[in-house]
Amino acid sequence: MQSAIRWMWVALGCMTGLWGCSSPAPESAASGSGASARSRPEIIRINVDPIARNLALTEQLAAEFTSATGTRIEIIKGPTDATERLSQYLQYLGAHSPDIDIYQIDVIWPGVLAEHLVDLAGAFDQERAEFFEPIVRNNTVDGRLVGIPWFADAGVLYYRTDLLEKYGLSVPKTWDELGAAARTIQEGERAAGTADFWGFVFQGKAYEGLTCNALEWIASSGGGTIVDADGGVSVNNEAAARAVSRMAGWVGTIAPPGVTTYQEEEARQLFQSGRVAFMRNWPYAYALTHSQDSPVHGKVGLAALPAGPGGRASALGGWQLAVSKYSRNPEAATEFVRLLTSREAQKRRALEASLLPSRPALYDDPEIATAIPFIPQMKEIFLNATPRPSAQTGARYNEVSTEFFQAVHRVLTGEQPPDVSLAAAERALKEVLGRP
Repeated sequence: MQSAIRWMWVALGCMTGLWGCSSPAPESAASGSGASARSRPEIIRINVDPIARNLALTEQLAAEFTSATGTRIEIIKGPTDATERLSQYLQYLGAHSPDIDIYQIDVIWPGVLAEHLVDLAGAFDQERAEFFEPIVRNNTVDGRLVGIPWFADAGVLYYRTDLLEKYGLSVPKTWDELGAAARTIQEGERAAGTADFWGFVFQGKAYEGLTCNALEWIASSGGGTIVDADGGVSVNNEAAARAVSRMAGWVGTIAPPGVTTYQEEEARQLFQSGRVAFMRNWPYAYALTHSQDSPVHGKVGLAALPAGPGGRASALGGWQLAVSKYSRNPEAATEFVRLLTSREAQKRRALEASLLPSRPALYDDPEIATAIPFIPQMKEIFLNATPRPSAQTGARYNEVSTEFFQAVHRVLTGEQPPDVSLAAAERALKEVLGRP
């Protein structure tokens, strides 16, 4: 195996798609011994998000890895719903299944999954300082580095530049300004003949994405961060109730009634169709809205999310790559993780899919800054992003988030008023966390 791994390093260094190596590896290294060829792992399986261009880029890199090493990569498409995906992961890992070697894990999952993941600290000892330090710290559980930062995320506001110009409006800086601008544009476009035009879309389904959206509304309104830094439940307060109530009032008025069933792609597809003025989403949507065949090509801008009495809040997101403890080929899996998280691969992801690098040096790359003007701005948004309370809640985070997004969803759908629903959430969260 060791000779096979050494050959992987030679091969990875010569991938023309990434490193542009001009001379082939020595024949003796390429052929290897019969024993090392037989010991080379045949298949590595990686479970990833099937969303948009991330999947296509992973497929391209997998093909390059296979061409260079002979190790076949099989891509397993996980659910787009993060809550469903975590449930799937827990089933695999709880059964100690060797069927998946590499998992794409959310920034909030290291504490939940750590016991099932390989410590990658030694393998990435020379590179760990090249990643955003807060994410590396987030991915370190009991001194073990259980995930390598793949790409970073933070919530942002998309807007139609042509429509702001048409109606003489500026980019909204507060939530009140966003609501007013959305109404003005919606009314104007409907009067002009687009009867199904809407002012604003977001992720309103009862899932992890709603936790992110609602955290942004509440934190920017001065209503706290669900669970505070000391572990106290802070979700039930007047500022939080006002923030959620405002969004509930937008459902069916400036946001479509169906927004309470929307995840990222439903929101993105409606916005990209040209029938929405503003959208809350993640940076991945930028490349798609700017593609040549997009109905809104050249008409989309990106900005920080609006502020409230509590300032600005942008949910910290991002994905990591982790190697299963139960993998039959952890060394080869680690090498593929190294390729996917490399500087060159992250640059490709930024240029082709507008996925934020997890290596801060790339934010100053002139080619990326030219191709994606919002990248320097995103560095500031990312550095000031609002984390979800996964550090305070550890392995109970998924239960905490579920109680929270279900409570918010009840308000958005009109099932309960905000004070009743948030009070119920407070009681449930205290019980989950064992708080008085």
